[in-house]
Amino acid sequence: MAEENEIRTNTIAETPNYIIWSAQEADGEETFHIELGLATIHFFKEEWDEFLNMFKSLE
Repeated sequence: MAEENEIRTNTIAETPNYIIWSAQEADGEETFHIELGLATIHFFKEEWDEFLNMFKSLE
């Protein structure tokens, strides 16, 4: 049985060098994370949605 404070994660995409994953935080907040080598970018849901919309607008 999972602990109440356990953070559940989900891999969204992965290559040999990069990974994008989401986490369901203990407080119910969903966060998104992009790991690019030594750098990690963290997003709250609203920021993630804006980030995806920005990329969809690229040609």
